[in-house]
Amino acid sequence: MSCPALPDGFDFTDPDVLHHRVPLPEFAELRRAEPVRWIPQPANVAGFQDEGYWAVTRHADVKYVSTHPELFSSTLNTAIIRFNEHIERDAIDAQRLILLNMDPPEHTRVRQIVQRVFTPRAIRALEERLRNRALAIAANAREHAGPFDFVTEVACELPLQAIAELIGIPQDDRAKIFDWSNKMIAYDDPEYAITEEVGAESATELIAYAMNMAADRKACPAKDIVTTLVAAEDEGNLGSDEFGFFVLMLAVAGNETTRNAITHGMHAFLTHPEQWELYKRERPETAAEEIVRWATPVVSFQRTATQDTELGGKRIKKGDRVGIFYASANHDPEVFDNPDAFDITRDPNPHLGFGGGGPHYCLGKSLAVLEIDLIFNAVADAMPDLRLVGDPRRLRSAWINGVKELQVSSG
Repeated sequence: MSCPALPDGFDFTDPDVLHHRVPLPEFAELRRAEPVRWIPQPANVAGFQDEGYWAVTRHADVKYVSTHPELFSSTLNTAIIRFNEHIERDAIDAQRLILLNMDPPEHTRVRQIVQRVFTPRAIRALEERLRNRALAIAANAREHAGPFDFVTEVACELPLQAIAELIGIPQDDRAKIFDWSNKMIAYDDPEYAITEEVGAESATELIAYAMNMAADRKACPAKDIVTTLVAAEDEGNLGSDEFGFFVLMLAVAGNETTRNAITHGMHAFLTHPEQWELYKRERPETAAEEIVRWATPVVSFQRTATQDTELGGKRIKKGDRVGIFYASANHDPEVFDNPDAFDITRDPNPHLGFGGGGPHYCLGKSLAVLEIDLIFNAVADAMPDLRLVGDPRRLRSAWINGVKELQVSSG
């Protein structure tokens, strides 16, 4: 293979990169020339005491890393590929209590408990309520006489309501969950002026809120999901602290990611009008999966090598961090025909937008797909002539493909 033509010092986790765009041309160059490549970093810039990470860019290699937790750990350095450079190591280690950052067998134990929340029966029980909420969201947005922000008026609302419905958060408290989750991921964006400390405080408040919910259900069990998860710890349920960290994960993994998928999906439709016309006419069941592939809200997670190993012809040493780039894998031409096309009829669509398989495959995939289907059906009915008013304003982040604002008009 020839050497990839990357700019000197190019770092896929530099938040200034994602602030402007997903680096798809650079991913394509790595897949072509050096699909597993060492990316050097200045000491501690990502919050880790090391000199960089391995970038894994091919679909097959991302799946391999994802499905071999015995070789590639989520716990050692967590799944977050870049923190603020000022973060203390204790703050990183504390995140090992989140399911996302666990390895088997502890991950297996906790996942077996929390997957009770996402049974087909549980999701079906939510469907009618979420459909009515989606219709109301679209109807309310249609009432705007002029341009409005699709993110705040449409995209953010249904994922927040879905998570709140799922675990029984009262309507009056739901705005708090949205605010806390926003602050937890926005520490790289100066517009929000949110420090690592503010993000940590928001996480603490959310965990405390959830732990109080758990304590209430233990004292007074009810016929709800929280009781199912926490009421009898000695029967394989969650402790109050474990439930707190589970809700924390839901607030980010369930709320932020689905909101961004919906926003990117709307932008894709409005910049590919033939796809929007097709969707309004036929409502293909394949649309939600293509929206997630196209959006890939989580650009990357990381793993840490538990032993010396080899991947893509490179020797990876024990302790090396390994970045698995889902955004690159989802544009791999070895897997997808015409991967740079937005095609809502794409089938099959083995994208990795819900993870690369293995123990950390997204628990809430069926709920996310349902939300995406419901909101786009509602928007297509209520605002078929929706149009773009301005370019999306992107979140400055090391690993989230986020949009802060998308101005549209239904008039």
